[in-house]
Amino acid sequence: MDFPPPAHPGPAEDQLLVLQSDHRSSFVWEGQLSMQPLRLRRPDDLWEFIGEHPFHVRVVARLQATGFYTIFELGRMQLDWSLITALVERWRPETHTFHLPTGEATITLEDVQVLYGLRVDGRAVALPQYIRSMTRAQFLDMMMHFTSYRPQGDDGGSRVALSAIRDHMAFLHPDITGEMEDLHIERYTRLALLLLFGCVLFPNTSGSKVSMRFLHHLQELDGLPQYSWGVVVLAYLYRSMCRASMGPAVDICGFLPLLQVADGPMAYSSDPASCGVDDAAHPHIKRRLDDDDPNSNDKTTP
Repeated sequence: MDFPPPAHPGPAEDQLLVLQSDHRSSFVWEGQLSMQPLRLRRPDDLWEFIGEHPFHVRVVARLQATGFYTIFELGRMQLDWSLITALVERWRPETHTFHLPTGEATITLEDVQVLYGLRVDGRAVALPQYIRSMTRAQFLDMMMHFTSYRPQGDDGGSRVALSAIRDHMAFLHPDITGEMEDLHIERYTRLALLLLFGCVLFPNTSGSKVSMRFLHHLQELDGLPQYSWGVVVLAYLYRSMCRASMGPAVDICGFLPLLQVADGPMAYSSDPASCGVDDAAHPHIKRRLDDDDPNSNDKTTP
């Protein structure tokens, strides 16, 4: 008996999900991305630095006061690329939700606040127009004023290399003592936060630079807890997932530990058949399920 070909797993109606033809799931169905998990191209400048140069207690105190120290405490997370890729394949830019066999789900502001302690109310994290129109030379002057460090080179616009910041912090580290003036502790703390922003919270696909525009909000460290940082972290992750879910993308950025940890309420069934997962259409989900199955012999590592 001849069986009909398997039905395309895309939406039955396209009135809402109008981007299906360019969605990553369509490329997976055609076999173009069936065994290609997404990757985040970023260095481990922050975690390697902290491992070699633990923060002085005075720096820890300043970071705790900013509201970001919880993320430093949690440290590096081992990312599951098959899981992240599977989630992105289920992410829909039209609705900003994951379309799962059990229904729709998403990452919420409550997740950001509860899991990582980032505030989701308060002042908006926005840039005034004069910051947006600044030249690189002006950004470098600003960097020098608030961190005592002026990066070399005239290329890169508003961005500075993360490795250069790390190297300068390593140079300053031996001088961070209990007797050091508060001004120098604050400058060192700003550099640490720039590393956090560029490596963890707001990494870009270049994986090597961070915007000096963040210095606008780092001018007054005592004012940082007043801002709704959780909102912009989540919005940046949303935008990153939208970009990664469209076309044959190979990179993804954003605060991916949040995506992985928030996956808890969106757990998959241990049986692919019971949740409607088709092996050919969703190999990364199948691989993730196999990894969770102690009886599976397929332990492919991405």
